[in-house]
Amino acid sequence: MKKNKISKNWINKQKRDIYVRKSKIEGYRSRAVYKLQEIEEKYKLIKNGMSVVDLGAAPGSWSEYISRKYKNTRLVSIDLKEMEPIENTIQIKGDFTDETNQKKILDHFKDKIDLVVSDMAVNTTGNKNVDSLVTGELSMEAMHFSLKTLKKNGVFISKIFMGSSFNEIVELAKKHFKEFHVYKPPSSRKESKESFIICKNLR
Repeated sequence: MKKNKISKNWINKQKRDIYVRKSKIEGYRSRAVYKLQEIEEKYKLIKNGMSVVDLGAAPGSWSEYISRKYKNTRLVSIDLKEMEPIENTIQIKGDFTDETNQKKILDHFKDKIDLVVSDMAVNTTGNKNVDSLVTGELSMEAMHFSLKTLKKNGVFISKIFMGSSFNEIVELAKKHFKEFHVYKPPSSRKESKESFIICKNLR
């Protein structure tokens, strides 16, 4: 009974959510697209012709946004889940921390990458501390991947959660990037602990 009530509340919340409605009208796969759009409007980081990796991309709205809006981008999307195809993107089904998959990504570009983006989070357990910790570890893995693969003037954008690993991620950003910001886009739900770390120019 309690589970049904939670499901019903979630459905009602989705119906009231302006970003859910907007994503349906504009033909995007999820409301998450507006987080990237708002980050881009504030920081102006994405340009035509970039090489881009979207980590944990499913269902794919960030990849959709980049491939639709920017010309001549070379975009690789990777996720453990199968995704519907997206025009002008290469999709890899697998774990981005796996060295074989990392090699596949780098082989596609034949060079270092301009932009690494990640909106990854773990499937929630209901324990916010555990979810925050595990998602924090994913953010760290994404940052380590970006440190190995980005060009000197490259950009890294990743979801992070306020919690136990937040300071560690910020310290890593300070150490390796000349410029970084922490930003919560307006489309992030108010009750969510998520923010995004935006890093630019490797030291």
